[in-house]
Amino acid sequence: MRISKLSGSTAIAVAILAATLSTAARAVDDDAAKKLAQQNNCLKCHSVDKDKDGPAFKKVAQKYKGKADAESRLMTHIMSGEKAKFPDGHEEEHKIVKTSPAKDMAQIKNLVQWVLAQ
Repeated sequence: MRISKLSGSTAIAVAILAATLSTAARAVDDDAAKKLAQQNNCLKCHSVDKDKDGPAFKKVAQKYKGKADAESRLMTHIMSGEKAKFPDGHEEEHKIVKTSPAKDMAQIKNLVQWVLAQ
């Protein structure tokens, strides 16, 4: 069936699906996210699949899976320096992720989306 012959509600559903797929096509830039993580020494405390001083990114993604506020919550965490708990029980301020240019929200969002995609 061609789109031009679809009913109004079906055409809308197809348009929504197309928009969703184009959003998915605008996928995370893995290389840029990894580079930003390396530049900010994120991999000193985290790894993709193994816990270090900080949780593995796969564990973080699992924790936030299906939560509507996951992206905003993680963006706040890496931009605010809020307290992070360590395995031995002590707390420290989380390092604030720096970008060039400063506070580039697209880079921050890409990093967070990469973590959540693990």
